[in-house]
Amino acid sequence: MATTDNSFNGMTEYCERCGLDTIHEVSVQIRTESLKEENAQFSREPYRVTECQRCGHRESQRMNNA
Repeated sequence: MATTDNSFNGMTEYCERCGLDTIHEVSVQIRTESLKEENAQFSREPYRVTECQRCGHRESQRMNNA
């Protein structure tokens, strides 16, 4: 479970690589999933991206699993 932290842009989350709850930078990115240019505008999906501020490990998770 994520909790807010007193840092400006961090969330405390569990890091699989560190094995600890660490500060993570969390963002949402819109990614194009289609490799075909004519369909690219219809294949954009939001992803939640986290990066551990201790070890640099990044993970992303698709937010729309329809």
